Amino acid sequence: MNNGGGTMERERDTIFALASGRGRAGVAVIRVSGPRADDALRSMTKAPLPDERRASIRTIFDKTNDRIIDSALVVRFAPARSYTGESVVEYQVHGGLAVVAALLDELGRIPGLRLAEPGEFTRRAVENGCLDLTQAEAIADLIDAETEAQRRQAIQQLGGSLGELYETWRSELIRSAAWIEATIDFPDEEVPADALDASRRAVAGIANAMQSHLNDGRRGEILRDGFHVAVIGAPNAGKSSLVNILAQRDVAIVSDIPGTTRDVLDVRLNLKGYPVVLSDTAGLREGRDPIEEEGIRRAHARAEAADLRLLVHDGVAECADGLSGDVEIWSKADLKEDRRGPGLWVSAKTGEGLAELVDLLAKHAELRMEVGQAPALSRGRHRLAVEKAEQHLRDALGASASELAAEHLRLALMEIGRITGRVDLDELLDVVFRDFCLGK
Repeated sequence: MNNGGGTMERERDTIFALASGRGRAGVAVIRVSGPRADDALRSMTKAPLPDERRASIRTIFDKTNDRIIDSALVVRFAPARSYTGESVVEYQVHGGLAVVAALLDELGRIPGLRLAEPGEFTRRAVENGCLDLTQAEAIADLIDAETEAQRRQAIQQLGGSLGELYETWRSELIRSAAWIEATIDFPDEEVPADALDASRRAVAGIANAMQSHLNDGRRGEILRDGFHVAVIGAPNAGKSSLVNILAQRDVAIVSDIPGTTRDVLDVRLNLKGYPVVLSDTAGLREGRDPIEEEGIRRAHARAEAADLRLLVHDGVAECADGLSGDVEIWSKADLKEDRRGPGLWVSAKTGEGLAELVDLLAKHAELRMEVGQAPALSRGRHRLAVEKAEQHLRDALGASASELAAEHLRLALMEIGRITGRVDLDELLDVVFRDFCLGK
């Protein structure tokens, strides 16, 4: 990585792709990035280059047939001010499928240009120092965000809050490691005792900060992936009907026949801005056949892994079923006037109690993944690296020799660097960008 998107460009392929959504639209945006972006623009417009960062109208020609492809709004960006840290040209054309296809075909015929791979624009931004890896991941999360809370977390991370935290730790550890290294490299020089003590205190403080960072209930990861609620209960308790009414569509088969649900069925919901994944599960009882037994096994496994277990009791039967959950509700409230027992009564038929249930589920979700001031771990790879870094710091503090302490600090620095992209960049980029969309 270079330092902060400088003006020097490597001679590499110039890439292009549709950067806006696919399909028919009023306007489509096609992005070109690389050393030949300006040459391609000059070639297709047969006109002088417009000023940088100033939108200009240009006629785009098909050079092979000498025909007009479209009239486009064109914007040029210099490497120091572009998204990728390279020369970039963006074409805003009419969003018809034929127009977009014609422009992409014309770009593909220009020597030195090729279609971008998924995530390649953002990958180049990381390689050129315009973004760190946590910010690049935040862009993917922002594109995938389905709820307001997910959007807020992605915006916070894109703003650099997570990367800044790790870089602060990294800078402080480098200073601490320098004093320890000094005792190894200059054994004849007397290193001030107070400097070594200060270094140890700094390392211990960062290790404790890492521990607090890890002990966050996985709120960032839950927010990114969804708050998982397992809907459990005996057969015919009304689980599938409840899932359908909450989803506002028929996602689960509803039948009076016990054991209808045989597998786990997931449905994603947006409850008051929080992503919730409801899992309809098989009725919990002694299995009557191998298929039902497997469904019940999966139901137990999903309940065990869930963030919350919503236990549905049959309100008509109104009898104890020997099951337990985090939240208990009674179904079929429309069929029962004389109601006893704790819990919320709901009816999938009349809607009674459903607003209260939504509020209750949203409150549980909010408590687990509210976006606060402190940046949250949002991916498993971040958590693993911080866990390893913290252990290395603990090992450094307990080391019997300066050489061992220095080695553990070096390993801790490496783990932190892996989060933001300071080390092993090529290997990390392959993992981070494999799920990006084309054109980003």
